[in-house]
Amino acid sequence: MKMHDNLALTSWSSYEDPSPGNFSFEKDQGENQYIIWKRSIRYWKSSVSGKFVGTGEMSTAISYLLSNFTLRVSPNNTVPFLTSSLYSDTRLVMNYWGQLQYLKMDSEKKWLLVWVEPRDRCSVFNACGNFGTCNSKYDSMCKCLPGFKPNSIESWNAGDFSGGCSRRTNVCSGDANSDTFLSLKMMKVGNPDAQFNAKNEDECKLECLNNCQCYAYSYQENEEARQGDSKDAVCWIWSEDLNNLEEEYEDGCDLHVRVAFSDIESTGRSCGTCGTNFIPYPLGTGPNCGDPKYFSFHCNISTGELDFETPAGIYPVISINSETQKFLIHRENALYCDRSDKFLVLNQSFPFHFTGNCYADPSTFSSNAPLKHGIEIELSWQLPLEPICSSLLDCEDWPNSTCNTTSDGKKRCLCNKNFLWDGLKLNCTLESKGYVQKNSGINFYDSERYVRDLIESGRLKEDDAQAIDIPHFHLESILDATNNFANSNKLGQGGFGPVYKGKFPGGQEIAVKRLSSCSGQGLEEFKNEVVLIAKLQHRNLVRLLGYCVEGDEKMLLYEYMPNRSLDAFIFDRKLCVVLDWDVRFKIILGIARGLLYLHEDSRLRIIHRDLKTSNILLDEEKNPKISDFGLARIFGGKETVANTDRVVGTYGYMSPEYALDGHFSVKSDVFSFGVVVLEIISGKRNTGFYQVEHELSLLGYAWHLWKEGRAMEFMDQTVCQTCNADECLKCVNVGLLCLQEDPNERPTMSNVVFMLGSESNTLPSPKEPAFVVRRCPSSRASTSSKLETFSRNELTVTIDGR
Repeated sequence: MKMHDNLALTSWSSYEDPSPGNFSFEKDQGENQYIIWKRSIRYWKSSVSGKFVGTGEMSTAISYLLSNFTLRVSPNNTVPFLTSSLYSDTRLVMNYWGQLQYLKMDSEKKWLLVWVEPRDRCSVFNACGNFGTCNSKYDSMCKCLPGFKPNSIESWNAGDFSGGCSRRTNVCSGDANSDTFLSLKMMKVGNPDAQFNAKNEDECKLECLNNCQCYAYSYQENEEARQGDSKDAVCWIWSEDLNNLEEEYEDGCDLHVRVAFSDIESTGRSCGTCGTNFIPYPLGTGPNCGDPKYFSFHCNISTGELDFETPAGIYPVISINSETQKFLIHRENALYCDRSDKFLVLNQSFPFHFTGNCYADPSTFSSNAPLKHGIEIELSWQLPLEPICSSLLDCEDWPNSTCNTTSDGKKRCLCNKNFLWDGLKLNCTLESKGYVQKNSGINFYDSERYVRDLIESGRLKEDDAQAIDIPHFHLESILDATNNFANSNKLGQGGFGPVYKGKFPGGQEIAVKRLSSCSGQGLEEFKNEVVLIAKLQHRNLVRLLGYCVEGDEKMLLYEYMPNRSLDAFIFDRKLCVVLDWDVRFKIILGIARGLLYLHEDSRLRIIHRDLKTSNILLDEEKNPKISDFGLARIFGGKETVANTDRVVGTYGYMSPEYALDGHFSVKSDVFSFGVVVLEIISGKRNTGFYQVEHELSLLGYAWHLWKEGRAMEFMDQTVCQTCNADECLKCVNVGLLCLQEDPNERPTMSNVVFMLGSESNTLPSPKEPAFVVRRCPSSRASTSSKLETFSRNELTVTIDGR
């Protein structure tokens, strides 16, 4: 830090470089406020004009100290001189990362930090942009106020909140009842634009409501005003976009923000808002709103805090996304995303489910200590059934419905003839020939027993459609989307059949898997996909959009992945350079998280049984998505190992106990994951690799280099320049651990995710993996098989009748 002639403090460029840096501190003589600038952008400013927020003698001392150093230089260019001994043992430091610190020397001649700004992420000026509110208690610190949406959802998801939020619906439309106000407690907000004395809060509110330029108001009264002296009650008015918002602020005010009534009361039974959270139907905070099945939320009106109650305890709600039917809760003093925690196993009767997404600050990873801020857990809710009713009047908010008794004895607003209930849009929609939305609110159809019986039955009955949680699309709409399965739209060919790209009239792109009449994979595999994957929700699993069963046609509709499959990149000598080390590590970690969700965190415990690089799809940002659940199996209860006389899978990825004896478990998937990891690191196929000198397979070659301390030579040479050596060695180590011949010596996927995410480089040492030696390239193993389908250079095998 150094003092400029204009009495501004400028930071260094770095800890060791004293050249001028990006940050400077000075007093704004016009506004009489202290400001930290980040180049030309305001980075922080004092909350009270000319003073710092805080109480006590020290804040006064700091303000006095600063006022002597930040006044304009006098005409004779003399700098004010402090003679008070009070400041002879103090320092003011502008750090190179933009933090201003005030330190005082103690009796032992050590510098003690007394005061600092910005003190946290929310102290940075307008950290969440206009109409975005900040909460420093949570890792997910920013969200838009109810009735607002991010200006750039892409930037928002990437952690850049500077663009802020904008209204979903314009206010002041002319209708006197079209607008209302959010009631927000303990809020910090930018300076108001006007103020006047008001007799009471109603007068303040009415003044704002009658002025289309008024975006928010705050009514503040002191003790005299509460005793009837109205001249001391002040009404503050904001007529510009609200900035610098922070909730749960110690010295904050009660702020009332103008919004369109329709944005916070989507249905007559919506619970409205609780503080900075909008509570959409069917979520409920009491008997007068929401669906009774979803009454798990509690709103503290005095503080504006929303809680979620589970059998394991009560947890603060961070945010709710009505568009994705997901919400985040906060759990204090929890270990890093411990998937074995009983909390994550919610009651089956609950309409809420853990999505598999758990967030924590990577810098706080520790196997021994709880996180300072805890963890954030993402939950989803099932789409609701038709609303509960007691009379026709209760169905007025749901047009085209009538209050009738259902088979379970309850009265609901059932849709009239030619209309179907849409649990996503929350209304009765005219039946379309395009698709029919099915309800997902019947818990019986989520049960492991029912799903297992459905998959193992000999046919897919019409009555079974209600067990499938996704829309059914009619053949005609799929033919239109794919241009009658034109060859120009064909994306590839798999064991299931051909895959086509399609586009619906609204512009949504899809991938259509069409079951071939001569396919070796039949009804069981089709039902596996349509029933299982519809019940799985995770960012690292491909999303199934719908299905079609008409006549002999059976099709699955997926989200379209523009980058197709991982093997198309990793094994192509030209395209492989696109996947630098950071991307490869992200892919490895994403696959691990997806498998962990399948094994431990989903509603149904799933073993994939055919994990391979061609079954890993990449989205636009090259995030991995596990696909192809045709061979997946459900594991129930305390079941840990199963046997089969029908071994299915892909050569080169199957574990030894499964390929040779038909035994499979979650550890079979762990083995396949280990193969995929080594393929991603090396850029070489396990099935096509042969090291002549030692007659080694790819797995054996990795082990050979590991033993000799040359594991970095295993890395794909095209990414050596971008490689993080520690991460690479860690991945090779984890990959070899997953490939142990004894399944009991392989880690679980929860341990894998922990090892990959941990900053520690101390991991268990692997033993020699399975399938180390390969006889020769020409003696590639062959299997007597009834069914053989090829995907590129891979052989998917099915062995019957062991």
